[in-house]
Amino acid sequence: MDALALKDLDRPPVAIFTQSATMGQMDKIGVAWPEAHYDADKMAKLGAAQAEVFGFEAVRAPFCLTVEIDSLKVTTVEQGRKDRTPMVKGHPFALEDEPNLMAPDEFLKSGRAAIVQEAIGKLKASHGAEYPVIAGNTGPFTLAGHCVSTENLVLYIMVDPDLVKKWVAAANVICKAYTQALADAGGDVVQMSEPSASTDLLSPDMFTEYAGNYMGDSLATIRGGIGVLHICGNTTDILNNMIAVGVKALSIEEKVVPEEGVKIVNKRAALIGNIGVVNPLLQGTPADCMAHAKRCAAAGFNVVAPGCGLSALIENDNLTALVKAIKG
Repeated sequence: MDALALKDLDRPPVAIFTQSATMGQMDKIGVAWPEAHYDADKMAKLGAAQAEVFGFEAVRAPFCLTVEIDSLKVTTVEQGRKDRTPMVKGHPFALEDEPNLMAPDEFLKSGRAAIVQEAIGKLKASHGAEYPVIAGNTGPFTLAGHCVSTENLVLYIMVDPDLVKKWVAAANVICKAYTQALADAGGDVVQMSEPSASTDLLSPDMFTEYAGNYMGDSLATIRGGIGVLHICGNTTDILNNMIAVGVKALSIEEKVVPEEGVKIVNKRAALIGNIGVVNPLLQGTPADCMAHAKRCAAAGFNVVAPGCGLSALIENDNLTALVKAIKG
């Protein structure tokens, strides 16, 4: 928490802010997907495994970006397997439809959204005295894309931008309520993932108008916790836009050159990352993982972390090496 507050420390902490579970952790603790997506006790136990198994310095739940759309009960979400997270199986609305989504109060008591809040409370009770509790959720542009398809959202920015804003605003009502509820449940940090707002899909100007302004309303206004914004891909060109959202910390991928990212952000927000989850964590060696972790620390990242959600197939030795590189 001191690192997120930009305090000077003898070393950066090492933690997983995005999807943290692997099959190695599941085997070690005897809890696995898909059951851990749907049971608060199992979710909390697996969410603590990054700390318990490898010595990372946080605990975190849940493990995917389908909780909100699943809890809204508007489409089918396939539950996944031990090695794969759940998947949205259809987009139930057209942009021309009215976004008659579930009321926020009802949503917070619904399905997996309620399970996650319960799991965060359990993590706070079991590990909150020693570790920050990170609660993950989904950003409004991505949630709107789950409703109407991201492809349609991006297309309609050119065709009828008001329809896009209508859907993102409707999704943001859910995101704002859920963000605060996660902090109220015990989350010291709420880490919002907004992968559909990456530069692969939105230009910097589009980002602010169609995603950033809404995240500023839902994530930056959080009370009793710290908001962390994660966006996938090469975010070099939108780092200033991400800061303008108003959050205290940014989580970024390895596609941003570490030294360049630190220079651009210039202590205006805490930086979390940015060790590649494919290379080196999935495909590299322990030595590769140590080298990448040390580079991030030397560059000036406030928290050394994987740059995105972990693949469940990452080997234990690579995660052990990552932690050892920072903690010794």
